Amino acid sequence: MLEHHVRNYIAAKLADVGISSDPYGVELTTVFVLSVLAVAAVSYLIVHHVIVRSVKNVLQKTNKPLSESLAKYDLLGKISLLVPVMVLDVLIPIAVGHYSLLAGILDRLLGILIVLMITWVVFALLDALNDIATFKGITRKMPIKSFVQLTKLFTFFVGLIIAVSILANESPVIFLSGLGVATGFVMLVFKDTILGFVAGIQLSANQMISLNDWIQMDAYGANGTVEEISLTTVKVRNFDNTISMLPAYALVQNAFINWQGMSDSGGRRIKRAVNIDVTSIRFMDDEEIESMKKIRILRQYIYEKSRDIDEYNQGLEAEDRETGNLRQMTNLGLFRAYLNAYLRANNDIHQYMLIMVRQLEPTPEGIPLQVYAFCNDVDWVAYEGVQADLFDHIYSAMPMFGLRPYQTLTSHDAHSLKLN
Repeated sequence: MLEHHVRNYIAAKLADVGISSDPYGVELTTVFVLSVLAVAAVSYLIVHHVIVRSVKNVLQKTNKPLSESLAKYDLLGKISLLVPVMVLDVLIPIAVGHYSLLAGILDRLLGILIVLMITWVVFALLDALNDIATFKGITRKMPIKSFVQLTKLFTFFVGLIIAVSILANESPVIFLSGLGVATGFVMLVFKDTILGFVAGIQLSANQMISLNDWIQMDAYGANGTVEEISLTTVKVRNFDNTISMLPAYALVQNAFINWQGMSDSGGRRIKRAVNIDVTSIRFMDDEEIESMKKIRILRQYIYEKSRDIDEYNQGLEAEDRETGNLRQMTNLGLFRAYLNAYLRANNDIHQYMLIMVRQLEPTPEGIPLQVYAFCNDVDWVAYEGVQADLFDHIYSAMPMFGLRPYQTLTSHDAHSLKLN
């Protein structure tokens, strides 16, 4: 009824200027259509050049990251395109109301177009929110991209159902009620998506993985930094710059190593052993011990150890003071004490974490003397440099204690023996 009243009123006004007074004539319909198109164009110009620009200027001054995210996905521009389409959807039925078939077709097409554009706008909004969350570091603790992709999927299905209901001129409830029948099919088709989403929630809730974490998963050949956590996959850039794409649910179902705890702790473990030639281990005489007092970091240990040994030896009966009954310092024990003291005086070793030098079980390759400590720089390059410097020093210091590292006989050694 409103359409008829509007057309009759406009027809009466136009009749005064010489245009056909028939409210359903071709001339009046043409004027209506052109007027509607003009209104739509004006609405676009107002929204795009006035409102959108004003909002952009305000955001640029007050919230630059938000402004850049919205500009990246042109969210405001897409909204400005939606406005004239909505104007057309409201006014076109009035303009061509007399042609019911044409009005019905245009109304449905414009309705579908609005649904598609709203979906388009929602997608852009979600992408912008994901960028903002990444900028603020929220994605390190939560798989925001997984939620964004799931919301996109849900929005797409809702938009598809509404578009089909508009095209069929039926209520969306009818199509929604049919989803129960298709649940099994949906579960089959989107199995990876559903598993990935559930895995994403588990990974987030249990804080198993975050962006920029260093993870190692040998089953998939992955050893590198997490670059992206999506709804179904986790993208890992390996240290050789190759990319591994891991199923999200695989990280929940299978074992993997997350090295981020090491990075956060501030200390990276050094656990390496040198093999000591057993034949080079012996007691040290008083002269050698006295010469070792020149090593500053060993003086306290030698003083305390000598006192304990002297107290023990003096407690022996005169007839028991044979070499086999006396306690004596060994070059290996003194070397082990030296390494402990050296590690505690080393500025590259984390002093608030475990520091230990220990003997392992003897092997055919000698006695392993293991260094167990933590470098205070977790960077890989710096860590390897500290570890290399440490063992360079260890091998160089061994001859001072009369010790030899074990080394398998080489062809050069065999050739030297043959010449001798």
